[in-house]
Amino acid sequence: MFKAVFLQIGATILAAIVAGAIIGVRGALSAALGGAACVLPNLFFALRLHVVSKRPAASYPLAFFVGEFLKIASTVGLLATVRLVYPDVHWLALFLGLVVALKANLFAFLVKT
Repeated sequence: MFKAVFLQIGATILAAIVAGAIIGVRGALSAALGGAACVLPNLFFALRLHVVSKRPAASYPLAFFVGEFLKIASTVGLLATVRLVYPDVHWLALFLGLVVALKANLFAFLVKT
């Protein structure tokens, strides 16, 4: 799980660099914030699953579904917070940063540990 989070961090940094080269500082910050809105909840979800994995197996499915709901709600909340805190957001860069971070999980299976 942590491997996927680290790939998301790398993909977010790459998206911010590309957006910064094309759009400028505003685009780089927007892409980084879009990726962070995905990465931070996933990081906390991975930490939560790591802690819960040491409990009895009966509580694991409930913890997973509650954690997944909180992860999605946190992502939506962080995106709304970006809009409130940074009104000069570049929406295309924010969306691309978010999508790149979300799709970085697909490459987690290709990375050898």
